[in-house]
Amino acid sequence: MQTKPFRIGTRGSPLALAQAHETRDRLVAAHGMPAEMFEIVVLSTMGDRITDRSLSEIGGKGLFTQELEDMLTSGGLDFAVHSSKDMPTKLPTGLYLSAYLPREDARDAFVGRTAAKLLDLPQGATIGSSSLRRQALIKRLRPDINVITYRGLVDTRLRKLAEGQVDATLLAFAGLKRLGKDDVLTELLDPETFPPAPAQGAICIESRIGDDRVNSLLEAINDARTHEAVTCERAFLGTLDGSCRTPIAGYAVSDGENIRFSGMVLTPDGSEYFRVSTEGKAADAERLGAKAGDDIRLDAGPDFFSSWV
Repeated sequence: MQTKPFRIGTRGSPLALAQAHETRDRLVAAHGMPAEMFEIVVLSTMGDRITDRSLSEIGGKGLFTQELEDMLTSGGLDFAVHSSKDMPTKLPTGLYLSAYLPREDARDAFVGRTAAKLLDLPQGATIGSSSLRRQALIKRLRPDINVITYRGLVDTRLRKLAEGQVDATLLAFAGLKRLGKDDVLTELLDPETFPPAPAQGAICIESRIGDDRVNSLLEAINDARTHEAVTCERAFLGTLDGSCRTPIAGYAVSDGENIRFSGMVLTPDGSEYFRVSTEGKAADAERLGAKAGDDIRLDAGPDFFSSWV
């Protein structure tokens, strides 16, 4: 019988803490255990400490996970809670994504100061965003827009916007909802014209392979539809060797038996792009996502990626 609290690893940002607390609350409800049996352990990651440069400049997605994964591997944590879109497609040996919470709305939120909608911004307006996917999609729709690097916590980005440093910014709607700040958005962007990042809006839990005590605990809160959808999206990303240097969008929806997926790759300036759509059995989610990645790579041709990555 477990006598010591389970140790839950998380980053220290308000959003990361909200996600860790949601995970703990779901475990408490699922198992009827006291909250004291789950200790939230906050770690600072390199991605948190370096905020003046884009992720593509300083090493990519693993910057938000390495410290947590090191402690998880050494046994200092029982499991770690992450934003799924922060996770590299290749995980350290011995670790895996064992559970997903029910996914929030995956769309991007436009927060405008000088116009309420992206397409209504004045000519030559400035948008703050460090996501290469968002930058490329903005340029595809509005080539005249100036996009500048814009990192930091949600409150920091909103403060910079209010100060007039930019005309608008884009944030994940899911994050705004989890922070109770969804009233700041001025437009929800259509996923058809502005598709989300793979795994956006989903909270994942990473644990050790073979740790049956922990993994059986987590199984009770795993949302199967989210698991299938994100597995499909991550397979698409992995096949394309997606990283923070690659503008890639992907979104899957599972209804329990079937799954639908659509994906897109773009050049950084948004001038050229390729799309793919597929559907099939949810049980084949990983294979479908990987095949979609192969198909779009074949369609785009070998020079599409090598010319700008």
